[in-house]
Amino acid sequence: MDIIAIAKDVLNLEANELNRQANLLDDKFQKAVELAFKCKGKLIITGVGKSGHIAAKIAATLASTGTPSFFLHPTEALHGDLGMISTSDTVLAISFSGESSELLAILPHIKRRGIKIIGMAKSGSSLHHLSDEFMSLDILKEACPLGAAPTVSTTLTLALGDALAVCLMKLRNFQKEDFAMFHPGGSLGKRLYLKVSDVMRKENLPIVSDDVSLKFAIDTMTHGKLGTVLLTDKSGELVAVLSDGDLRRALGEPNFDINANAISYATKNPRVLDNENLLAYEALKLIEEYKIQILVVTKDKRPIGALHIHDLTSLGL
Repeated sequence: MDIIAIAKDVLNLEANELNRQANLLDDKFQKAVELAFKCKGKLIITGVGKSGHIAAKIAATLASTGTPSFFLHPTEALHGDLGMISTSDTVLAISFSGESSELLAILPHIKRRGIKIIGMAKSGSSLHHLSDEFMSLDILKEACPLGAAPTVSTTLTLALGDALAVCLMKLRNFQKEDFAMFHPGGSLGKRLYLKVSDVMRKENLPIVSDDVSLKFAIDTMTHGKLGTVLLTDKSGELVAVLSDGDLRRALGEPNFDINANAISYATKNPRVLDNENLLAYEALKLIEEYKIQILVVTKDKRPIGALHIHDLTSLGL
């Protein structure tokens, strides 16, 4: 049995069906999108079985991309959850066959209240006839050799749901900043939401005077847990940084003197950031560009914080 050949057949069959469906899209799909866009309330997605699983994913995608939405199970709807649908909502009902009894049982109650229904099913099905607008799930064949397990049909359903979500995003002019608002804990959300001031180290910064000895600076570095010491002049302005890298290089010098002034071995005029409101992701890009471990944050040339590359990467930026 050639497993790879079987897998390729499945993927090719599904890909070919998606391409075929793309060429079949017409004003019916556009009208369905427009009805969803005009909805003043929520776009409620419902379906049972495999269609129900896909419906839940579509609802989650819509909700995260600017279209208020949630999944409603038809059986629960028959036992009280119909009250979750308001007259300002629109329902997207999904059933490949278009004949799912649990789904069909709730649609007359929905229509009786004047709520619009977008159907996604086989053409000519009961769901098709009950729908105000319709998206066809007419496929050539399933990938399942028995023609029983939903495969191509569920892939098409999911893809149409993605197409609907993206069309609505475009119509709503949904931007990255909007996406971040709904995903503050996600990677993109953090990139567009977290500022330097939110993540920089502010407390107990390892700051010493620029006239201290290297021995004193090393002790401060050890307790500072930053791998770097910040050297300031009498006015408090940053003049140099002494990193563990600077220290290792100093140890290799023939005239190394632990009692010498630390600034003799420090990096003068270090890279700094004077904008604590910069996005943390942008600061990370600066750290990578400068090929440094720590970026000192200053205000009026005085150190107010420090950004370590490990702190930023640990956030998933």
